[in-house]
Amino acid sequence: MNSSSSTTPLDALIIGAGLTGLTTAYHLKQAGFSLHLIEERERAGGVIESYQEGGFIYESGPTTGIISHAAVPRLLSNFPGLMRIASPEANCRLILKSLGKKKGEQQTFLPLPASPLTGLRTPLFTLKDKLNILLEPFRARGCREDESIAELVVRRLGKSFLDYAVDPFIGGIYAGDPHRLVTRYALPKLYTLEEQYGSFIRGAIAKAREPKDEEARSVTKEIFSTAGGLSRLTEALATHIGTKHFSLGVPDCRITRTEEGLYEARFTTQEGTQTLCARHLITTVPAPALGDLLPFLSATDLAPITSLRYAPIVQVTWGMRSTQLPHFYAFGGLVPSHEDHLLLGILHPSACFDDRAPQGGTLLSIFLGGMRAPEVIDYSDEEIEALVSERLQRLLGITGTPDLFRIFRHRMAIPQYEASSGARLERIAELKGRFSGLHLAGAIRDGIGIPDRIKQGEALARLIQQELYAHQ
Repeated sequence: MNSSSSTTPLDALIIGAGLTGLTTAYHLKQAGFSLHLIEERERAGGVIESYQEGGFIYESGPTTGIISHAAVPRLLSNFPGLMRIASPEANCRLILKSLGKKKGEQQTFLPLPASPLTGLRTPLFTLKDKLNILLEPFRARGCREDESIAELVVRRLGKSFLDYAVDPFIGGIYAGDPHRLVTRYALPKLYTLEEQYGSFIRGAIAKAREPKDEEARSVTKEIFSTAGGLSRLTEALATHIGTKHFSLGVPDCRITRTEEGLYEARFTTQEGTQTLCARHLITTVPAPALGDLLPFLSATDLAPITSLRYAPIVQVTWGMRSTQLPHFYAFGGLVPSHEDHLLLGILHPSACFDDRAPQGGTLLSIFLGGMRAPEVIDYSDEEIEALVSERLQRLLGITGTPDLFRIFRHRMAIPQYEASSGARLERIAELKGRFSGLHLAGAIRDGIGIPDRIKQGEALARLIQQELYAHQ
């Protein structure tokens, strides 16, 4: 076996070639810094992976993003023609609700209100809560920093808003439990509205009245993907970075810290044992992988980080070439936990983007399990197929055999920003202070969505540039 090592330290070594690592590397490369990415998988892209099959384009991970940070249009502007904005008609979100006298009777998808008037008319919320929302601007601020999302929503809006708006929303975003997720970590913008303005309504009005510069105007909140699927974005980033800056298919990387304060990576490729040194180390791996990756950190050092819990998710791709669902022409339908504890939601990518299914056909992405039903991850393929078929027939009236049916299991899909998040973030900051150039990143902090990964990658690259310039 051959052995290879680099004698000149790199500016940055990035562990994990998902969207965070690729975005960080892209911006560093643009600024002229030396870098290398090490990835366990045989490809770049991380959890983002798109497929083209039989006229369908589908994802085995995230299906869309939202333009919720200016970093998103900034990055995509470098790749003209790549971004695709969802059809405006598909902006509607649906919520499953029982309209009969008993739970589960006459379950129907109803539009989530998009205006005060539709909010007054919807059967999703109780009359008491509809009236109580008028008092929301006059309610006192909360006094608990680690108040759960459920506690905050019930206190300010009422239980029916929790049950039929926030609970399904949290199930769709985090696959999590709003009673355990802490607002200031999981929904920081909502937390800030109450902290700064004392009210969601007053805060929303004040934010709407604020003058917007060009960057703020670029945050359109539109749903987006990329032409041909989200993998086209990660592929474009990887192509720009260049293959020589990647080591893929590396399952055994270990990082040590030298006496000079450099980070030394040792790993094995087909060419033999490799050694690389760098001034800055960026990790984007899941929390449980940090112990093996960074042996210079003790279990005690990492305990507040590696205790992070992840929601397991089963994702099913379903497609038919000659079926359309005009009654379900929406971004998708989210499911409250007390309406169906197994089903998180049904998204409708072909209603958002016209290239996702053959003309006249339909593509759905169905999500099961999460923190409300973690046992679903171990269901057999036959059990999952039966579960999905029953829900689609009962809720959407679909009886035919699909032309496309694929099952993807994600045992560690989405990190849960629970009460332990404060200790985790403090430890990450503490370790950065103790070990110059160490950046523990990825979804363990700063949000879980595609826009969060892009924003974090851009911010990391900017921070590393500043620190490298400061030491020149």
